[in-house]
Amino acid sequence: MSSKAVKTNKPASKEPSTLTKLYLFAYNAGQVVGWSYILWQLVDYYVLRTPEFRAQVTLWDFTRLAVIIFQNAAFVEILNASFGLVKSNPVVTGFQVFSRMMVVVGVVMATPTGKVSPGLPIALLAWAITEIIRYGYYALNIIKVVPHFVVFLRYTTFIVLYPIGVTGELLCFWWAQSYARENSVWSVVMPNKWNATFSYFGFLWIVMLGYIPIFPQLYLHMFAQRRKILGGGSATAPKKKAN
Repeated sequence: MSSKAVKTNKPASKEPSTLTKLYLFAYNAGQVVGWSYILWQLVDYYVLRTPEFRAQVTLWDFTRLAVIIFQNAAFVEILNASFGLVKSNPVVTGFQVFSRMMVVVGVVMATPTGKVSPGLPIALLAWAITEIIRYGYYALNIIKVVPHFVVFLRYTTFIVLYPIGVTGELLCFWWAQSYARENSVWSVVMPNKWNATFSYFGFLWIVMLGYIPIFPQLYLHMFAQRRKILGGGSATAPKKKAN
């Protein structure tokens, strides 16, 4: 008994409006400029400035304003994904953005030890290079002019930069948790009118331990994307026609 192949006409993905494209291009181009400036600040601080200057001004004081603005601006990427302006997975995007914002707001800005952690320059360097490439790729993709070397960098540099960035982030957490343990900052202790308790020290450890199951999944997700875009194996093998 033979059966005819059933044709499935998948609706073509809706092309974003011109206004949406302008917004996304402006956002991504702005992030390229912002993270390029942060990368320049890192070079300026460690290469061009004198040891005397670095003894008086911390890296966080030197880069604080730009990092707060451009890292926290990434929150809109969760909204972009949630409202379908981009094809990114909102959950994956949320984890990636939250981890960075947690480092900036919940660790470095919240504790004096986080500001001087050796993980801060490591994280900022990895973030800056990653974001310049990533946002540059997105901006060029909107206008449909993406050189192959940009595609290659987008789906290759993460192999090294992602673990480096995570190492820097965890070092920031480690320096912050020692301060939180000794000073009980940002915590709520009993008794109180809310009849509730919160340990900032414990919260930091929960987030740190959360890297164990989450980081490998995000890392492997990027490898799957790399195979899909650059080749070397497809994430979804072509299906055979039914006879």
